[in-house]
Amino acid sequence: MEYLHIVDRTHRITIRVRHLKESSEERSRQQACVAEVKRRLSAVGLPVMPCDSHIVPVLVGDPVRCKQITDLLLARHAIYVQPINYPTVPRGTERLRLTPTPFHSADDIERLVAALSEIWSELALKRAA
Repeated sequence: MEYLHIVDRTHRITIRVRHLKESSEERSRQQACVAEVKRRLSAVGLPVMPCDSHIVPVLVGDPVRCKQITDLLLARHAIYVQPINYPTVPRGTERLRLTPTPFHSADDIERLVAALSEIWSELALKRAA
């Protein structure tokens, strides 16, 4: 019985991998979500750093504030975001690492942008020009 379960699971995984190799739907949707997150964050003056990948880095520039922002996002808004601090990045370039997926909705993006904007104001962090 255990063997059949493993074979069935392996078959389902194979089908999913084949779909991802042949379909560009998810990739296109992720690229659209990334572009929308960047656009919305920039519109409220948050310092989005240039990046050509699926990652949306938001400059904080202070390790304590970076961790404080991610703690507030999780505690108040149930949004998990990774803080990226030294030694991963140079001191003074600490940032948030946002990774939009093809499964994030417009409402998810709005909730994230509103939460970050609120926290940015509360902590009196510098906004982009």
